[in-house]
Amino acid sequence: MPKIGAEPIRKAALINAAIYEVGRAGSLEVTVAQIAKRAGMSPALAHHYFGSKEQIFLQAMRYILRIYGNQVRDSLPGHGPRGRLDAIVNASFAPQNFQRETVSAWLNFYALSLRHEEAARLLRVYHRRLRSNLVLALRPLTDRPEAIAETLGALIDGVYLRAVLRRGDTDAKSARTMVMNYLQEALK
Repeated sequence: MPKIGAEPIRKAALINAAIYEVGRAGSLEVTVAQIAKRAGMSPALAHHYFGSKEQIFLQAMRYILRIYGNQVRDSLPGHGPRGRLDAIVNASFAPQNFQRETVSAWLNFYALSLRHEEAARLLRVYHRRLRSNLVLALRPLTDRPEAIAETLGALIDGVYLRAVLRRGDTDAKSARTMVMNYLQEALK
């Protein structure tokens, strides 16, 4: 007999295991068996909940995006345009978003978006929201909000790429400082 209420717990465990395994492997070349083992369950149960490895990856991508979005939203109320910018940057380099496995998984989801339409759609939504939020915050602060928003988005992506390519732990403080320094110069 199935345990009542176990499904959401098991799905969350599989999503976290997928992020960890993709991040550890540095690629999407992980198996459902590896993900299931990390989550403490059988591959059959993983297939039962998600149907395929790609669906597990998509749910992991949605989870990462949801965590990031929640962190931005939780930091927004009552802080004005500069506070909005700070919230976006701080969420980008928050511990849960900027740990090695999450950054590596995130960049591998970019690769997934090249061959999977739903992943491409999620990535487009993320990029549009990021750009929109940045432009909204930058409008009162500069006469070139679109250009700064584009550069800032590319800088955040670049910092993620460099962080995952370096050995050792990610350095959120240095990454955040680099992006904030750019903002300070761009807003002069």
